Amino acid sequence: MKIEKIYKFLDGLSPFELQEKWDNSGLIVGSMSDEVECICLSLELDSEVIRNAPDKTLFITHHPLIFNAFKVLDFTKYPANIIKILAQKECAALAMHTNIDKTHLNRYVAEQVLQQKVVNSSDYICYFDTNMSFDELCLLISKKLDVQILKIVKSTEKIKRVALCTGSGGDLIEQVEADCFISGDLKYHSAVAAKENGLSLIDIGHFESERYFASILLEHLKNFPLKVIITDSKNPFEYFHSKK
Repeated sequence: MKIEKIYKFLDGLSPFELQEKWDNSGLIVGSMSDEVECICLSLELDSEVIRNAPDKTLFITHHPLIFNAFKVLDFTKYPANIIKILAQKECAALAMHTNIDKTHLNRYVAEQVLQQKVVNSSDYICYFDTNMSFDELCLLISKKLDVQILKIVKSTEKIKRVALCTGSGGDLIEQVEADCFISGDLKYHSAVAAKENGLSLIDIGHFESERYFASILLEHLKNFPLKVIITDSKNPFEYFHSKK
């Protein structure tokens, strides 16, 4: 199947024109006329994922392989090393990043993973109502997302409205109108401001909140006349626990 046909399907599902100006969603490596024999869905692209996939695979990832322009292609360093392997295996790479954040990812995590009904949403923030204590909400999130360590700012005991942004949502804190904001990659100074403004925070991690990308797409591609596989991306971070 030609990449062009797959691209048109994905564009209908989550239009690429919705992406932010700084983003690089769309076809990144390959050409629309290329024929592919397999689709691999993954949060990220790394050398192990590519080497384990068949030749002529189209990799559809959430995070774009390339963000910035190159001045030098050093094939010993990321991401040029990945591009080299893709070319050698006649593979292609396509990303759906901020466009699918807006159309699918946030709502999926809220409704399908956390099992909460979204009552309102903007481009990157969706809201749901609850009637829990802050500690109860933390326990729910820990269980549903299978996250053992949560970084929190507890500003309120009772939570009635929750805002959610998957990935890295720290820059959106000032827009949040809720008792608690759930996101990843939250920074120290954002936490200080939130605490002073009475906003509770729960940092669920970037990887942990976006790892559902492949499952979302698989549901829409399951009837495609190509083999579609999911590769489980690995969190580059590990957690060190000191023994007392």
